Amino acid sequence: MEGSILSICIIAAIALAVFLGYKTKINTGFFCIVFAYVIGCFVMGLKPKALIGYWPTNTMFVILAVSLFYNVAAANGTLEKISRSLLYACRKFPGLLPYALFFVAVILSVMGAAYFTVLAFLAPITLLICEEARMDKLTGAVAINCGALAGGNFPTAALGVIFRGLMDTAYEAAPEITAIDSFSASMTMFGLAIVSSLIIITVFRFCFKSNRNIGKGVKFEKPEAYDKKQKQTLALILIMMAVVLIFPVLKLLVPGNKAISTVAGKIDVGLVAMVFAVIALLLKLAPQKEIIARVPWNTILMIAGAGMLIAVAVEAGTIDMLSTWIGSNVPVFLIPMAFSLVGAIMSFFSSTTGVVCPALFPLIPALAASTGLSPVALFTCTVLGAQSSAISPFSSGGSLILGACGQEEERNSLFNRLLFVAVPISVGICAVYNLVVSFVL
Repeated sequence: MEGSILSICIIAAIALAVFLGYKTKINTGFFCIVFAYVIGCFVMGLKPKALIGYWPTNTMFVILAVSLFYNVAAANGTLEKISRSLLYACRKFPGLLPYALFFVAVILSVMGAAYFTVLAFLAPITLLICEEARMDKLTGAVAINCGALAGGNFPTAALGVIFRGLMDTAYEAAPEITAIDSFSASMTMFGLAIVSSLIIITVFRFCFKSNRNIGKGVKFEKPEAYDKKQKQTLALILIMMAVVLIFPVLKLLVPGNKAISTVAGKIDVGLVAMVFAVIALLLKLAPQKEIIARVPWNTILMIAGAGMLIAVAVEAGTIDMLSTWIGSNVPVFLIPMAFSLVGAIMSFFSSTTGVVCPALFPLIPALAASTGLSPVALFTCTVLGAQSSAISPFSSGGSLILGACGQEEERNSLFNRLLFVAVPISVGICAVYNLVVSFVL
């Protein structure tokens, strides 16, 4: 089959997989595997073993290992205790509640809680606080959503681990291009996500009349003290973060030191997380059965399946074709904004980690090389753009927030406000922000 026609078929297959996943509620990754098999083996002539080799083993292992470790903290109540303690510490500044909720979500995410876990913990608490504090519930929802996503972008956090793996995979598919340091790129992404989130929250905090009397009458209950297992879990989390972070940071600060570079090269977040997961199990900090049951298999299968189809697209030259088309038809200075908006549109109906980034990240190395744009800026614009529409009621985050609403009338009202107020404002602010970022990086 002619290259351009084949590429069009693969793009159509990706779009169809996303549509079928949304329509049937069946994991999108399953459809991606089927299309990868049909196109790869029967159209392109790949051998089945070669196709199976496209399964992203490294990315899957890292997600599995990290989630196993942090599921200990979720299972024994450490994460919930952290959130309640941090909220109580902010009791003297009720007018800054949106920012307090944001930073609580950030810290929980940085400490390893998955996006869904953070929202599942905080959504009911947040809506209750909003009611007591006379704060607009949409503002509270936006605050914890932004915090969960921004904190998750930290290099060792749930989303950051995935994005680092996808960045490395994108450069592995283009060996002729010098790869970037995914750790430092993820740190940059994390910092920029914090700033963009604060801008969005500030707009919601001060531009809504319903927030004029915010903070009056709120009550904060002092949380119970950490029990022995929770203290041990918290200590393990802090130690693991130190182990994973200290040598990569030292490598950035002292780039010429061979000893530091050697040790940094041996530090792998997945393997380190597995070591600490075993330590946690030996200390009996949580039941093994429960932490395994909490592993996000749905996300892992989605990312792995999409990765196989994207690998077929790379083999067929589809990625190079798309890079060339974007570079030739979109003005260079608008490319970052284009990635931001495309990511937002795709993420409105599909997963950022499972569909959007696996589809768009492979375009970036060649496009950055041909246009002179910063690859870090393009990776960041893609992620922040995709995350800007994650508050949609059709997404898992938006649905968790809606699920925390007790009354149906209130739920219907919040549904419309999430869809027609929160999403447009967040996407618009993020697109402009990403355009500015592209000039700075």
